[in-house]
Amino acid sequence: MGVRGEADMLDGIRVVEIEGLGPAPFAAMLLADLGAEVTVIHRPGGGPAISGGRNLLDRGKRSIELDLKSAADLAVARALLGRADALIEGFRPGVMEKLGLGPEEMQRANPKLVYGRMTGWGQDGPRARTAGHDLNYLATSGALWYAGLPGEAPVPPPTLLGDVGGGAMYLVAGMLAGLLRAARTGEGTVVDAAIVDGSAHMMALLMSLQGSGNLEEARGSSLLDAPPWGRVYACAAGWLSVQCLEPQFYAIFLEGIGLTDDPLFAEQMDRKAWPAQAARLSEIFREKTAAAWAARFAGTDACVAEVLSPWGAAEDPHMAARGVWDRREDMLQPAPAPRFDGVARIAGPIPKRGADSQAIRAALRAEGLIPG
Repeated sequence: MGVRGEADMLDGIRVVEIEGLGPAPFAAMLLADLGAEVTVIHRPGGGPAISGGRNLLDRGKRSIELDLKSAADLAVARALLGRADALIEGFRPGVMEKLGLGPEEMQRANPKLVYGRMTGWGQDGPRARTAGHDLNYLATSGALWYAGLPGEAPVPPPTLLGDVGGGAMYLVAGMLAGLLRAARTGEGTVVDAAIVDGSAHMMALLMSLQGSGNLEEARGSSLLDAPPWGRVYACAAGWLSVQCLEPQFYAIFLEGIGLTDDPLFAEQMDRKAWPAQAARLSEIFREKTAAAWAARFAGTDACVAEVLSPWGAAEDPHMAARGVWDRREDMLQPAPAPRFDGVARIAGPIPKRGADSQAIRAALRAEGLIPG
């Protein structure tokens, strides 16, 4: 494992995060993993203190507790933002403006500030000020449509698809673009990252199949929409993922399962045969455990893998060799990603809420940014 500092790509970048939920703190954690100095403003006594007063999403950050309804504490927040390169907030539209911390006011004081706004619906539109959650945003964006088997309700995917994939990752991409622009021009920008926007944008790969005969609006009839060789099967114990899309991989899969000469599977792209193929594979896979099937296909290009829990994934030989999962600070946590120059980085420590309050205030007083 590399040590922190070997690949601090964002060294010298100062980010202030206003405590929020889900995608906003995840985005700030990712920036901290990349080496940015992230200071999170926590509400006094609030928030999800998950493990001993700590939250995994706060790893690598500094924490200060501030009551933004207090004039004195609000002045501290303004001082932090006045020297920051970027801000991350995840409130409904208008909340930061009511606090006196909106983008117009903050960028007057700090013109180069990249102001990152993370919401579900976006800063405008009919639903902008209404509540919602990950599943609602995915449903409205179109990204949930193909998430399920034919004739069955779409399956709620893990929150990582909307909150992280359509939300946090797009916020980080926008902020990095904003930071590059600020470095070049000295001008900040406002990043409006909405989960509905990012989730719809992620559909571009699937939508690129339009016109090829491999994407239909009807569920269950498209190339990447649960064909029998592209879904998860229940086994005697556990589940097995199969996605042998290319014909050469499909042939290896059939050989491994003993179906090379079975006429039912002769035509991989025969959509009329898909239901019968899926039924037959379901029967076969229930004969053994997922671990046994995974062992049979190990080392081949059949594109078969057992479905593992995070704890099971930590024990997988490949994942363990790369150090993808890390057991530190009394919890299982993913290692920082991506890697730079092949170096596997170690995440920063997880602070307790408010752990750096005194040190941060002292630094601001020393710089003359708040009264002594």
